[in-house]
Amino acid sequence: MYLSSYPASRLRRLRKSTQMRHLVRSNTLTSLDLIQSLIIREQSQFSEIAAMPGIERQTIEQAVASAERALSLGIPALALFPFTGPDDRDSEGSLAFSSDNLMCRAARAIKDAVPEAVIIADVALDPYTEHGHDGLMNADGTILNDETIEALCRQAIVLADAGYDMVAPSDMMDGRIGEIRKALDAAGHQDVAILSYAVKYASAFYGPYRDAVGSRGALKGDKRTYQMDPGNAEEGLREAALDVKEGADMLMVKPGLAYLDMVTRVKDEFQMPTVAFQVSGEYAMLKAAAAAGAFDFDQALMESLLAFKRAGADAVITYAATHAAELLRRGDAD
Repeated sequence: MYLSSYPASRLRRLRKSTQMRHLVRSNTLTSLDLIQSLIIREQSQFSEIAAMPGIERQTIEQAVASAERALSLGIPALALFPFTGPDDRDSEGSLAFSSDNLMCRAARAIKDAVPEAVIIADVALDPYTEHGHDGLMNADGTILNDETIEALCRQAIVLADAGYDMVAPSDMMDGRIGEIRKALDAAGHQDVAILSYAVKYASAFYGPYRDAVGSRGALKGDKRTYQMDPGNAEEGLREAALDVKEGADMLMVKPGLAYLDMVTRVKDEFQMPTVAFQVSGEYAMLKAAAAAGAFDFDQALMESLLAFKRAGADAVITYAATHAAELLRRGDAD
C-alpha cells in the first residue's frame, strides 16, 4: 500500500483520461510540425520501393496531388528527392545542372498548382553520379571537397530558379553552406533559405533511400570520409556551429531516431529552427516490426514523431507525414 507521512503525490491523477492527459501534456505534435518527404520519378520508371511498404516513387502528376493533399491536411512543406536511372548518371553528375531535370519540372508543376506550399530541394550529387557519391571523385576514389562545392552552387541556383523555397545541402562538404549562400545571393535568390544537413551521420539507416533514388547499385565504397562517425557528438556541434556562421537558416540532424541526443544538443546550443529526419530505414523498421506483429504501426509512428518533438525538433521530415496528419485529424493519435 502506498503510505507516506506527507500528503500523497499521486501522479496518476493527471493520467486518468484522454482529456486530462492532453491538458498537462508538455509536448504536442501537429500537422504543422511535419514535412512530407517524396521520391519522384519519370513517368516511365518503376514506382515500387520494396523496402518501404506504403511508399512509392511518384510521377510529377502524383507529386502535385500529394502536395495538394499535404496542404489540405495542414502540412506546410514537402522535401523532394529524385530517382535517377543508370543511363542518366555520369562522373560529373551533369543532370543536376539541367533546368529541365526532374526536380526542376516537379518544382514548377507544384508551384503552379499549390503556390503556397513550401518546397525543399535536396542539394547533393549522389542521385546523378555514376559512382553514387555526393560529390565529385578523382582517379584514386577521393571525394573532392572544393570542386564539389562549385558544382553544388550551380545545382542550388538551378533549383532556386525552378521555384524551390529552400535548398538543403546534404553532401557534408566542408564550407559548402557559405559558398552556396554567396552563390544564391549573387543570382538574386536572397530569399531562398538554406536548410543545412548540419549533423549527418554515416548511417546504415539510409539503405532503403539509396534503393529509392537508384544509388545503391551505383555506390562505390562508402561515405565515411565525409559523413560523420556515429560515435561522435561534440563534432556534430562543431559542424553545426560552422554552418550557422556560414549562413544556414535551419539545422538538421540525420538520422533522427538513433540520434535524439544530438537533436536536443543542437537545439539547446544554437536556439535555431532544428529539423529531425525520420529516414527511410527508420520508417522501414517500423513497418517491418508492425508486419511481424510486434506492435501497431500507427501507435509506434506517432510515438516516434512525438519523441522528435520532445527532443527539441521544430519540424520532422518523414515519409509518413500525410499518414500522421490524417491520424491527427481523425483524433487517433492520443
